[in-house]
Amino acid sequence: MRFHNLSLFLLGSQIASTSAFAPQTVQNARTSLYATNPQQNVVDTIESIDATVKGALSGMALAAALWTAPALMAGTMDQFPSVASNDAFSSSIASAKEMASGSGTRVNKDPESLLRYGLPIKNKEVRDLQKSIEDIKINVSSKRKSAALDDLKKARGIINTKESKMTASCRDAKVCSDILASMKSDLEPLEGTLRASVDYQSGSDQERKALDDSYLTQDKIQKKLTTLEEQMIPAGYQTPVPSDYDDLPQLKGRATVEMVVKKTGGEKFDIEGQLFNEAKMKMIIDGYAAPVTSGNFVDLVQKGFYTDMDIQRSDGFVVQTGDPKGEADGYVGTPSKSVGAGKHGERLIPLEIFPQGDKGPFYETTIEDEGRGGEATVLPFSSYGAMGWAREEYDPNTGSSQFFWLLFDSDLTPAGKNVLDGRYPVFGYVVEGADFLRDVKEGDIIASAKVTEGAENLVQPK
Repeated sequence: MRFHNLSLFLLGSQIASTSAFAPQTVQNARTSLYATNPQQNVVDTIESIDATVKGALSGMALAAALWTAPALMAGTMDQFPSVASNDAFSSSIASAKEMASGSGTRVNKDPESLLRYGLPIKNKEVRDLQKSIEDIKINVSSKRKSAALDDLKKARGIINTKESKMTASCRDAKVCSDILASMKSDLEPLEGTLRASVDYQSGSDQERKALDDSYLTQDKIQKKLTTLEEQMIPAGYQTPVPSDYDDLPQLKGRATVEMVVKKTGGEKFDIEGQLFNEAKMKMIIDGYAAPVTSGNFVDLVQKGFYTDMDIQRSDGFVVQTGDPKGEADGYVGTPSKSVGAGKHGERLIPLEIFPQGDKGPFYETTIEDEGRGGEATVLPFSSYGAMGWAREEYDPNTGSSQFFWLLFDSDLTPAGKNVLDGRYPVFGYVVEGADFLRDVKEGDIIASAKVTEGAENLVQPK
């Protein structure tokens, strides 16, 4: 779909359900993200803007796409500031920058790393080990071989000197000791391929193979690191959820969902010139960070709700689905007493936000409404394929079954400088096959969606 420059500006306003229970009145018309087919809305509103205003806005569209305050951007285009009120734009952008909730100057885009940091554990030594191992991957990717070797040395040193402090946090110390021994053993071949890459001529096939081998070994080590950290979750741990939501499905831990998307008419997915018959994606759904949202999603997957459903939005900013055929805008089922039902009987779930440092999520309000705007959330929207739950713009408790994958771009959606963290819950990440999202289009079909691991962690309503 082609968009005018200003469409990116509109895309930055909010994520919402394609229908989102919104009143179908002119007075409450939505911006492009609120319409199932937004192109005509964008054209109509842009044509209504004075040429001078269009010039002023389009010049800053990309930079402000995710920085501008949502309240400023909600509604019809005639509510946007005129040239005379450019101070409003400057003020809102500055405010967003000051309240950055990202993870430091280097944005963490690695979904598996973000999931590790999202685990409910407290062990400084394993976090130091995690940083060293993850830095190896970063430095291999950028061909900073000496730096990667330094990180490897740090990782080995932590395993050699801090093993007892790490295993002390484990449910089974011997299991963790064995994992650490295996990781230490894998550091040997990793060091060998890294040193070999230093000796080869830059840009040669030999260098590329050595770096590829290093990358694969590092990935093997970091998967063992995940297993190690999962052993540190206290026995019986569950993220606290108010009893008000006991009548909704909840995920007490994590689950893996595998999804296959196909194009109609026998078309293929084109990923950088390579053709595929289907798009296969593996997603980790996190009930530690979002137990109600994740539980709702896993429950719907198990019910087969998403199977044979079409993709309803793909605009370069998000890929979105979950709106069933018919008048209902979400899944019709037994509603929660605390949240209630939608206008067509949709089972609704509360907005669920989990800030870093809190003991659990808060519900039914945004992080800004809580007076905590800019605080970091346990899982941020900083990875390509981050999964968020869609809802109506002005009502936090209107989510039902629609969700989106964010097509994260560090230039358009910088971590800590967007309006998503704390306004929508991240309930999982695509950990394999995220590149397919680049060619998932409106009208493509979800051929299958299955829970392949962690189904036992789903707790049905009491």
